[in-house]
Amino acid sequence: MEKSQQTSKPGNNNTIHKIPPKQRLTVCLISAAFFGALGSSFIYGYNLSVVNAPATYIKRFYNRTWLERYGEPVGPETLTLLWSFTVSIFAIGGLLGALTVSFLIKVLGRKGTLLMNNVFAFIAALLLALGERAGSFEMLIVGRFIIGLDSGIALSVLPMYLGEIAPRQLRGSIGQFNSIFICLGVFAGQVLGLPEVFGHENRWNFLFAFLAVPALLQLCVLPFLPESPRFLLMERRDEARAEKAFQAFLGKKDVTEELEEVQAESRAENTVQIASVLQLLRNPALRWQLITVITTMACYQLCGLNAIWYYTNGIFAEAGFSKSTIPYITLSTGGTETLAAIVSGLVIERIGRKPLLIFGFAAMAVCFSLLTVFLHFQDRYSWMPYLSFTSILAVIASFCSGPGGIPFILTGELFEQSYRPAAFMIAGTVNWLANFAVGLLFPFIQEALQTYAFLVFVVVCVIAAIFLFLVLPETKNKTFMEISRSFAKINRVPERPPDKEMEDVLPPNSSLETDGNIIETESCF
Repeated sequence: MEKSQQTSKPGNNNTIHKIPPKQRLTVCLISAAFFGALGSSFIYGYNLSVVNAPATYIKRFYNRTWLERYGEPVGPETLTLLWSFTVSIFAIGGLLGALTVSFLIKVLGRKGTLLMNNVFAFIAALLLALGERAGSFEMLIVGRFIIGLDSGIALSVLPMYLGEIAPRQLRGSIGQFNSIFICLGVFAGQVLGLPEVFGHENRWNFLFAFLAVPALLQLCVLPFLPESPRFLLMERRDEARAEKAFQAFLGKKDVTEELEEVQAESRAENTVQIASVLQLLRNPALRWQLITVITTMACYQLCGLNAIWYYTNGIFAEAGFSKSTIPYITLSTGGTETLAAIVSGLVIERIGRKPLLIFGFAAMAVCFSLLTVFLHFQDRYSWMPYLSFTSILAVIASFCSGPGGIPFILTGELFEQSYRPAAFMIAGTVNWLANFAVGLLFPFIQEALQTYAFLVFVVVCVIAAIFLFLVLPETKNKTFMEISRSFAKINRVPERPPDKEMEDVLPPNSSLETDGNIIETESCF
């Protein structure tokens, strides 16, 4: 990558105009993002939707197994409890997976943890696919727990890996691979769950066996792609491998500037040790970064989209759609989600993180309000269910325009290297606790508030939009140290001067001035 051109205003030698260097996508970078997401976030998205189609058949299997064991049908309350536990234990596994991330990446690295995580996907696929043949509903419950463990690890490690391998001009777009593949996973679960495919009483086992396919594809490609160069240089102190990784991801031979910038960040942090969660919580210089990530990640789950995914069929049935058409109507929601996520990935580097997040939450608040009105009057007008359906699609599109993927990108951008694992552990914990809370509490909220249930999510979305407008700085096209400096004022800590960082970056005896104008080199990361 060529050096960026610098100019200075006449009469003011201290003013620097940065023209960021252009960065092209490389095959290595796209492959790492594609296959990293395929075996990680795709599996998470798939498991959000895959249990909807075979729910009736799985309950029949539970009842049949209970009858064979105990000689009497399972009671309705017991069956409901077993099914609820099967669905919700996915989030419990995800929470435990998120809590192990800091240890795993320290031992195995980013790429190594993603590869190891496929073991959980294979084990879960076997348990879920063979549970009926073995006559054991316990195998399905344990399988859901293990695939939740897989998803909890993946949703923390993958965004970290993508954020560290992508040059800053492409960090948002590459980071959106996480969101796009979550949406693709949801859509794939809906397609394969159709009655004509695997959504049949004799074929629902194959829905879960399919989990092994994306894991196998990742195992076939990801081992041949580089580890995160920032991890190799800052935590493994392996400059040779870090240089090769930079060269592969950037598609150029001279990566001196990238190596120097990462080394400067390492010196600025004054430590090579990975910080603990407790150290992160106690650090006043990171207080508002942490508050921002916790708030954004909580609103990511509490904004109400998971309530729509978990109860889509029930919502459409109450809206007046016939039972036979619901699977195909649900399919359109997954398609809308995927399309919106792709569009967001294409525009994020032009529009920025902050505008997309604020727009997404604000639009969701409007759409949920309209959905409440349409659901309230659906019994009075025959055409009202179609407006409800349109509102649901609009909620999904609004979510995927920003809130669906950017919280994971921000978690990687707001923290420097030594604090990033702890930040992802905290963000993952908040994510899965909020996920579990929505799945557990929404049925009771819906029962108590009826058609007004979605107004709860309106409040959450409005709070999120206001908070982000007031607190979040734009992180587009900024280095990790520049992002850290942007929080210095609100954290009430001394700001590290940019020229001091440049002294760290530039080699000894480098000149910063030529003919009275400041010249500054600028790398991709």
